[in-house]
Amino acid sequence: MSVDLTPIPAALIGAPYRALDAEHIAVSLFAPIRNLSTEVAMFAFVDSEWRLLAVRTTPSDRADMVEIPVRTIVADALAFDAAAVVMAHNHPSGDATPSEDDRVLTRRLARALDAVGMRLVDHLVLTGEQTVSFRRLGLL
Repeated sequence: MSVDLTPIPAALIGAPYRALDAEHIAVSLFAPIRNLSTEVAMFAFVDSEWRLLAVRTTPSDRADMVEIPVRTIVADALAFDAAAVVMAHNHPSGDATPSEDDRVLTRRLARALDAVGMRLVDHLVLTGEQTVSFRRLGLL
């Protein structure tokens, strides 16, 4: 399956964001998946100074779900020596309300990262018009 995503400019890798946890900055980073017709998850790995270390994109061929390999995300975070992770995925349906599966996955990923001394900063659900933040909802 091929997913056409706007690549993250090389100049952003390692750039000091100082606040990638600021929702508007994270939303702009994840904007390429906002209007896709299939679900795609993205993970931004940052260091303790909020510099962007890497981004992983996990595509799906379905409009209603994407498999998120928690083990792989934690392994990537360890490999990049990240201090934190910001996650986002899109809902092609246009409804940004987090599903129960979204909530369960977020709790699993947050616990797994916490177990290795890292933090899940936020999980954003994006649609063409809406963005829902797990942190703002009090779910993280």
